[in-house]
Amino acid sequence: MRFLFIEPFYGGSHQDFARGLAAHSRHDIHLMTLPARFWKWRMRGAALHFVRTIDDVSAYDGIITSGLMSLSDFTALCPGRRPPTLVYFHENQLTYPLAPGERMDMQFGFTDITTALCADRVLFNSRFHYDQFFAALPGFIGRMPEFKPHWAVDAIRKKAGVLHPGCRFDAAPVPLPPLPPGPPLIVWNHRWEFDKNPEAFFTALDRVDCMGIDFRIALLGENYQVQPKAFVAARSRFGEKIVHYGFVESRGAYQEWLKKGAAVVSTANQENFGISVVEAMRHGCLPLLPDRLSYPEVLPPEFHDAFLYRGEDDLVEKLAEILRHPGRFAGDRKVLSGMMARHAWPSVVERYDRELDLLSSMAT
Repeated sequence: MRFLFIEPFYGGSHQDFARGLAAHSRHDIHLMTLPARFWKWRMRGAALHFVRTIDDVSAYDGIITSGLMSLSDFTALCPGRRPPTLVYFHENQLTYPLAPGERMDMQFGFTDITTALCADRVLFNSRFHYDQFFAALPGFIGRMPEFKPHWAVDAIRKKAGVLHPGCRFDAAPVPLPPLPPGPPLIVWNHRWEFDKNPEAFFTALDRVDCMGIDFRIALLGENYQVQPKAFVAARSRFGEKIVHYGFVESRGAYQEWLKKGAAVVSTANQENFGISVVEAMRHGCLPLLPDRLSYPEVLPPEFHDAFLYRGEDDLVEKLAEILRHPGRFAGDRKVLSGMMARHAWPSVVERYDRELDLLSSMAT
């Protein structure tokens, strides 16, 4: 069957998801995308672009899109009958943290609501995200002064589910080389944005450095627009300890950095799945993750005590232990790498194909 994947923000996890599904599905999936910038304008205006650039929606058995397109606008403007549509929420605007100095624009939250109501099927990328959305939804609707559509909560929930995204690695065993000699490497492979809380990361590293523990830092991950001040300050503060600074374009080179890493650290204030952390674990990094957000769902339960931290002091203590004795954790590296194979696209794609089979059947 043929499906059209409309992605108005083709970058980061949105790009990984769209490319991965198209590459691994047994269905024919055609991508139509816009560059990953100006996300607010994408939510406002992407539908107007796509209704004029898609030749014939009736040529497809179904449509897939993300929450960054207003599906209600697209449906209203779409010539002819719109095929059944699945919306995949990587994030939502009801619960996404605001940047410093930013005020909430309620319209983006309502766009999420009308998009979900317009969809035939809604998927969230984690159980945490699903629960967070539906916990926030009644209160968000309650902020309306009158004629509050509380019915929308159950209407969306009836067609909503959870399906973890696939990750861009093979399900076959990954050979993990020994960690390289010298000071252990700490990896940051998340987006360079405020919601990933880089200030807390560098504060923890500063405390570990003051303990006299030697280490190196690889600052990977994408930076879409302005370089955050925290990274500029860190480059000055840590100097030669930073062995890589900036996004790695080559997939192979990126994976080689992960294989050198002793630890990957997240201090995020927002994370609905965590592809970067899964990738790092798959290639041998030990995770140090906050005991909140989606991380307890993604990290296998038997590793929670060792690698989930509760506050800054716990993070510093656990990180110092890994850096002092990286060899003690060789077995954990291997086990975690193997367990992450469950998130490889070849491991999950059949579940997506079943969703698409069901989606196409809604047209009849």
